[in-house]
Amino acid sequence: MYDQQAVWVGSSGDEHCTLRLKQANRHGLIAGATGTGKTVTLKVMAESFSDAGVPVFLADVKGDLAGMCRPGEDSADMQARIARFGLQEAGFRYRAYPTEFWDIFGKQGLPLRTTVSEFGPLLFARLLDLNKIQSDLLEIIFRIADEEGLLLLDMKDLKSMVRYVEANADAYREQYGNIGKSSTGAILRALVALEGKGGAQFFGEPALQISDWMRVDADGRGYVNILDSTSLIQDPTIYSTFMLWMLNELFTELPEAGDLEKPKMVFFFDEAHLLFDNAPKTLLDKIEQVVKLIRSKGVGVYFITQNPSDIPGGVLAQLGNKVQHALRAYTPAEQKGVKAAAESFRKNPAFDTATALQELKTAEALVSFLDEGGAPEEVRIASVLPPQSKFGALDAITRQAAILASSLRDKYAEEVDRESAYELLLQRVDEQAAAAAKAKEEAEAEKQAAKEAAAAEKQAAKEAAAAEKQAAKEAAAAAKQAEKEAAAAAREEKKKAAQQKRIFASIGGSVTGTIGREVGKQLGKSAGGSFGKQLGGNVGASLGRGILKTLLKF
Repeated sequence: MYDQQAVWVGSSGDEHCTLRLKQANRHGLIAGATGTGKTVTLKVMAESFSDAGVPVFLADVKGDLAGMCRPGEDSADMQARIARFGLQEAGFRYRAYPTEFWDIFGKQGLPLRTTVSEFGPLLFARLLDLNKIQSDLLEIIFRIADEEGLLLLDMKDLKSMVRYVEANADAYREQYGNIGKSSTGAILRALVALEGKGGAQFFGEPALQISDWMRVDADGRGYVNILDSTSLIQDPTIYSTFMLWMLNELFTELPEAGDLEKPKMVFFFDEAHLLFDNAPKTLLDKIEQVVKLIRSKGVGVYFITQNPSDIPGGVLAQLGNKVQHALRAYTPAEQKGVKAAAESFRKNPAFDTATALQELKTAEALVSFLDEGGAPEEVRIASVLPPQSKFGALDAITRQAAILASSLRDKYAEEVDRESAYELLLQRVDEQAAAAAKAKEEAEAEKQAAKEAAAAEKQAAKEAAAAEKQAAKEAAAAAKQAEKEAAAAAREEKKKAAQQKRIFASIGGSVTGTIGREVGKQLGKSAGGSFGKQLGGNVGASLGRGILKTLLKF
């Protein structure tokens, strides 16, 4: 119950065990074995913070916190407890609390979404269970998206971005190093597996605005924001990673607040050990940093788990307000855990802490809160108060009625899919494909032109060779014809010459014969008279013709 600027959690005898609102952002721990009353303590604290005007966020792992939107139910046991604590005089009454239901899968509450970019590569690497090389590559992919102005809003954006970087690995290799297909393939397979688990529904728009978690109702009571985690808890990695994102979102979005009279918000993290199981050192360092610094933002974080040893020492040291329910110690390891849990409290000389821790009854706890000066109080054995709201699960009809009546329903119910990396990369791929097609077309045209030019050149060479051959043939034929004609002309000339020679010889023979005969006659006459004249004439003619033949030979 809310009691004078404090959360009244339980009573130790006649003393109230109260958590001062001013110290509530120093964080806290609710621990204890199964069935010892942790959920009752959580409900009482959440109700009290709401009554104080402090909004609350809590994860409903078992489904028994949803009843906070309904008044508690009276019973003999409740009447006995009310009388035991004197709650009637303190103003206890059964009542419902202003409740907002959320669900990553959008079934048991308003859809809880964030964008891929806001979630970030570190948490994605844990969510996808990536190794160091794959995690580094995923961070590079996020950086490329930022540098190129590509919004990563939902899963299809991230998958298309991974494929795009893989397809253009050569272009990014010089700046970012090797981008292996095996690593991008592993990331894509992990994303597909996450989609198969329904995790893709968490990424998209409208993304959660933290201010919607920090509302109060008309009576000034803080809203209790309940995340249905009954399905989510089936995959511890998904559950713890999403819870860590919510915590980190509060840290990054809220401004510095300093020391406040009461927190701006209180965050309850059930099954907190899942947050730290198998977490890499970088993530553990991040969690420790957030827990240390988030109190300056006015946020109190309360881890709920079975054993304080589930929480790393660096985080446990930040948890000043503690409610420790019973622990069982049947093995040496469990006994060691009990001893460690007992030693984390400031001793009370009235009892042995380790012994008391094992003897606590259901709804009893060891309690130690911070005093006015911020120092831990002595540990006390306290009985935890009963809650004022309904304890247990909520029927589906009542839950759906509450969801439909929510003032935030119109804001978050319908998913919005605006232009982001997926659409821009499709456009870029289309442009690249068009450019490639154009380049191919131009190359084909150039190749065809070159082919045609080569063919034309070959045809021209062929025609030139044919023309040259024809010209040579014609020249040879002409030469042959000319030679033939020359030979014919020569024969004709020779024939003419022979004919002329015969004519000349005939004429010359006649002339020379006549001349020779006349000369011979004159010589024969002088030598022998008429007989000598006749003989000289015949000899002279014959001699003349012989001389002429000799001359003609030349």
